[in-house]
Amino acid sequence: MNVRPDFSKNANHAETAPAFLSVWDMHAYYGESYIVQGISFNVHEGEILALLGRNGAGKTTTLRAIARLDDPQVNKGEIWLDHKPLHNMKSYEAAGVGLGLVPEDRRIIPGLTVEENLKLAQIAPPIGWSIDRLYDLFPRLGERRNQEGVTLSGGEQQMLSIARALARDVKVLLLDEPYEGLAPVIVDEIEKTLRVIKEQGMTTILVEQNAVRALQLADRAVILDTGSIVFDGSAAEVLENEELRAEYLAI
Repeated sequence: MNVRPDFSKNANHAETAPAFLSVWDMHAYYGESYIVQGISFNVHEGEILALLGRNGAGKTTTLRAIARLDDPQVNKGEIWLDHKPLHNMKSYEAAGVGLGLVPEDRRIIPGLTVEENLKLAQIAPPIGWSIDRLYDLFPRLGERRNQEGVTLSGGEQQMLSIARALARDVKVLLLDEPYEGLAPVIVDEIEKTLRVIKEQGMTTILVEQNAVRALQLADRAVILDTGSIVFDGSAAEVLENEELRAEYLAI
């Protein structure tokens, strides 16, 4: 009888450094559909975690649950950020203590310029990310500061969406498919920016269908399969494990 290999690790025993963000026994539903089935993992301060899996594995649901959005419905589990419990918070409260979700559809506000989108998001006074600092990080946005945000190219809108999250001085950046539909040269530019903000201490969870690019950027990886964690370990280990990649990532 063939036995499916067990690539999973217990996140509570696999890591020695204290967690910055912790998800514990989280269960999430869309209506009657049981999507996330009791997952637990940790993210350390300053690292990039790639959250991977096939379509329908529960990746976006996990991000939205961490961000405390109204959907999906989380009926069990705990989420902690920097010793603060998030699991009973509303989305605006979670954003207030440091979570920044960059959704796949970017949500640029119509009728506002690039700079107005950033100023609307920015806390006052800014602690870490001033408008000028964001323009240094994203020079294209500085060049288009007076252009309406929704008229930007897809890649520029993605840059604006990331910059807008940073403008709120987030502690954890949640990125949902940031490379989707973008030309390789733009993906290179966004990836370079993510490396820069990592060097400056940003903690990031990255959901991305381009698993190889995500793994090359990330420190660690969590792989989901039908709502459960099947692997929690280093990104390099996934890149080196052909069997794991073939079974769960189709690469």
